[in-house]
Amino acid sequence: MKKSRRAFLKNTVKGSAALMIGSMLPGMSAKSYASILGANDRIRVGMMGVNARGLALATNYARQPNCEVISVSDVDTRAAEKCIEKVKEVQQKAPTAIPDFRKALENKDLDALVIAAPDHWHAPAAILAAKAGKHVYLEKPCSHNPYEGELLIQVQKKYNKVIQMGNQRRSWPNVIAAIKEIHSGTIGRAYFAKGWYTNNRESIGTGKKTGVPSWLNYDLWQGPAPRRAFQDNLIHYNWHWFWNWGTGEACNNGTHMVDLMRWGLQVDYPTRVTSSGGRYRYKDDWETPDTQVISLEFANNTSMVWEGRSCNGQYVEGSSVGVIFYGETGSLVIDGNAYTVYDLKSKVVKEVKNTKAIDARNVTNPAADLDALHFQNFFDGIKNGTALNSDILSGHQSTLLCQLGNIALLTGNALHIDPSNGHIKNDAAAMKLWKRDYQPGWEPKL
Repeated sequence: MKKSRRAFLKNTVKGSAALMIGSMLPGMSAKSYASILGANDRIRVGMMGVNARGLALATNYARQPNCEVISVSDVDTRAAEKCIEKVKEVQQKAPTAIPDFRKALENKDLDALVIAAPDHWHAPAAILAAKAGKHVYLEKPCSHNPYEGELLIQVQKKYNKVIQMGNQRRSWPNVIAAIKEIHSGTIGRAYFAKGWYTNNRESIGTGKKTGVPSWLNYDLWQGPAPRRAFQDNLIHYNWHWFWNWGTGEACNNGTHMVDLMRWGLQVDYPTRVTSSGGRYRYKDDWETPDTQVISLEFANNTSMVWEGRSCNGQYVEGSSVGVIFYGETGSLVIDGNAYTVYDLKSKVVKEVKNTKAIDARNVTNPAADLDALHFQNFFDGIKNGTALNSDILSGHQSTLLCQLGNIALLTGNALHIDPSNGHIKNDAAAMKLWKRDYQPGWEPKL
């Protein structure tokens, strides 16, 4: 009796899961390896949100020899058509256009949903996917607010689906090596870390209320978010800077660096959080801070600071994005997939350079080859039960630190946190921001 495709995915030999771009035989393409593996051996994914980062993810997933992109879902018909063409060029087979991702989840052949829609859709879409029996690759941040993050953890446990957050640096080889250096005591006990993100983003201006374009399903785009009138400076990227849909630079890019700092300092939840900043550079519709500093203290006598400057791109430690750890006997800087160790006199002790090109300010696809390693870890988790490099608990913990920073900024309060679960203590004003309001009928549910 022929084994079902799902049985194969559960019992496949370890060797097939190990196939990846970097380990191909000379002269063989992704398409060639895909032919060897066979259609039934590949994990079939659907894409949700493919205008920018989602387009890069879709083409990268299509490049993977043990994967096939079978559906594309987007509220923008133009973005969907473009993505389908790009994916077809890569895998020699066009995915199906299914505008509403909820319909895509009804396909019994779909194994996983890749979510790159705006932040307000991240957790609700992942929850729907898990409830439909699908695994999930979820772009950061994993949630719009802390309540959703905790709900995701419950959903993963209840439906036993693999949920990987897209903080892909967890799978980059030299970053892994750098964290091992810290944990092994290369700089002594690491007790303080600083992360940063800098850019030169332009003003988004003052939007005009206009009719919804014919190519856009604006109601589905808003989904669980309370309804707001359409305006012409919102879609596609600028939603990041509106609290109703986005989470600001802290959760947009800060999540990556905060995650590395949390990993290096070996901490989960803080004891105290403060934040300062605002919209300083331009007078426009941008609501979230363009300049922000978040400070977090932990019970193991360590602390971290994240600095975000959306509108002034001056480098820190010679890099637009990065982290530095300070220890008893030296410091360690992580810049992309590279790191440098210094002694206390700022002398270079060790330098490990990037092996792949990285464009840190590319908002859609800064490091495609390295990101593929994260995808393969996701696939191994589905096929073999391999531990994820960024499971949903870890993803929530890192996302929560940024969310707490935003809550501290919005309330103007120093937040005192229960280090056992990350909950805010004795602050009613702050707890009002733990959970958002939802459009009636669109609330995420366990």
